[in-house]
Amino acid sequence: MKKWIIIVVVVGLLGWAVYDFAISKEAKEEMAPEVGLEKGNLAPDFELETVDGETVKLSDYRGEKVMLNFWATWCPPCRAEMPDMQKFHEEHHEGVILAVNLTETENSPRNVDKFLDEYGITFTVLADKNTTVGNIYKAQALPTSYLIDSEGKIHNIAVGPLNYELMVQEFEKMD
Repeated sequence: MKKWIIIVVVVGLLGWAVYDFAISKEAKEEMAPEVGLEKGNLAPDFELETVDGETVKLSDYRGEKVMLNFWATWCPPCRAEMPDMQKFHEEHHEGVILAVNLTETENSPRNVDKFLDEYGITFTVLADKNTTVGNIYKAQALPTSYLIDSEGKIHNIAVGPLNYELMVQEFEKMD
């Protein structure tokens, strides 16, 4: 009788191991979010330098809400949006702003530094020198913002400037 109990337990454990390895693995892969640019997709990871020369990856901010904003100094709606972004950065600490400057489109890299000084920008500004990340994110109209939740999934996409109130609303909706 003890042999049968041992055999049943061993067969049961073996069956569970096969199920867990084969079937559960497929189910987990199906549940993983797809990398892409649609709402609910995992935002494509990238690595850029800040205007101060520090290397940053989007995935470094996993676990935090992120506003990924594409902009340029020559863009009037970008200029209109920046004071609200700075206010949001100063008053709301539940999220991160990553402002990606499409540096290749600038007349001079010095324009970016002047702009940041003029607007008193203290949040993280990244330099997309070859517009590589801008192209990945299809940021053709400026400004374009991707609101990314704490799991790294795209919560919303905004083409055009966001005001302070919309920033607060969107961050409150995210995980």
